[in-house]
Amino acid sequence: MKRLVYRKAKRKRQKPVTRVKMTITKGDMVQVVAGNEKGKRGRVLRTHPKTGRITIEGVNIVKRHRAATGTTEGGIMEMPAPIHHSNAMLIDPKTDEPTRTRRRRDKDGTIERIAVKSGGSIPRNR
Repeated sequence: MKRLVYRKAKRKRQKPVTRVKMTITKGDMVQVVAGNEKGKRGRVLRTHPKTGRITIEGVNIVKRHRAATGTTEGGIMEMPAPIHHSNAMLIDPKTDEPTRTRRRRDKDGTIERIAVKSGGSIPRNR
C-alpha cells in the first residue's frame, strides 16, 4: 500500500490594487444622473479610488444599527453610503448644470478640468 503524502497548497498571490481614474474629487458639487437618487445634488464627502465610488452628502442615505460603546451612544444612525462615480456628474459653475469634463494641461504643468458644455474651467475644492 502506498503512503499518503500531504502536499502544501500553492499560495495564491494577491493582484496589485488598480486605482480607478476619477475626475470627481472631494469637495466638488455633483448631481446624481442615474439610480434611485437621480436628480439629487450634493457635495462629495469622500472618494474611494480603489473601488471607484464616491460618498455624496445627503444622497443614498442608509440606516445602520450601532451598539453603544464607552464614548458613543447606540441606536439607529443614518449615514450616506457610497455610489459609483459614473452615476454622478460634475456641476458646471457657469451654467449650474451637470456636464462632462475634459482635461487641459496649463503652461506651468498643472492639469485643469474643463466643462464640455460651456468651456469654462472647474476649480478643484480640496
